[in-house]
Amino acid sequence: MTDMLPERDRVEVMREVYGRTVLKVDLDPLGPTHVDMKVRALPGLGIATGTCSEFRVHHSTRLIDNDDLILLAALDGASVMKHRGREEPVGNGHALMMSGEEVGLNIIQPGGLRFVNMSFSLKQLSPLVGDPARALMQPLPTGGGAMRLLLDYVQSIQDCDGLTPETWHLATTHIFDLVALAMGATRDAAEIARGRGVRVARLRAIKADITAHGGHGRLSAEDVARRHRLSARYVRKLFASEGTSLSDFMLCQRLLRAHRMLCDPRQAGRSITAVAFEAGFNDLSYFNRLFGGATMQRRRTCGRRR
Repeated sequence: MTDMLPERDRVEVMREVYGRTVLKVDLDPLGPTHVDMKVRALPGLGIATGTCSEFRVHHSTRLIDNDDLILLAALDGASVMKHRGREEPVGNGHALMMSGEEVGLNIIQPGGLRFVNMSFSLKQLSPLVGDPARALMQPLPTGGGAMRLLLDYVQSIQDCDGLTPETWHLATTHIFDLVALAMGATRDAAEIARGRGVRVARLRAIKADITAHGGHGRLSAEDVARRHRLSARYVRKLFASEGTSLSDFMLCQRLLRAHRMLCDPRQAGRSITAVAFEAGFNDLSYFNRLFGGATMQRRRTCGRRR
């Protein structure tokens, strides 16, 4: 993060570290410099997510060292990409793909950019899409479908720490599935991806949605399905594929929410009954049975009362 660097060093560190070393581009700031980026290198896949101020980003001949395909999606803000004699905006619901073995230019507009930037091994991606060149400089919608699942999935795994190499290997496979579908996968690759990468990404998105709502008791399977434009039956099948159920996951989230509130000093004046009801439990005896002896221990520890 450039804000942690002395102001006099920010531009040069940004150019060398973020630009020439990590992204393989020349970066020229067009205003006050700010970069806050998380970078991850995996076999055949590079991921960079974060925010930056306005820049001129030039992929020059001297920095070309591979034939990766590069995807840029603007989550907030906008930029203009110039590549293969074309000029296309990035933002307003679209992402763009360019070739890493060709010169290109990206102008990040005033106000900066919150982005997801990925590089894909052409050798690994080609069998999934047939002719990747067809997708170069073609606007790829980000509002739904495989691209929306891809962006949400990538951002969620970027926030994970301590994952095993095996988990990262699976995540890379899922990401290739999703980008292939977004670009136009072959029939065989699309069939495999829908049963693998899409399923995992959808389940992760649904879990994140339920977690954000604390598994609230008023959130039904139909509500979850409607929010993700799926059938309730399909949502239940997603959880069953992991050997669990939607109701069990939602119950676990309600218990976690209650636990956080019970042990939050800022809510020490609230009764266990009030906490249980807010967490989505309408039956206090049921709530106490689930917590068992742990409930009594928390009440003694946190000074709670009924």
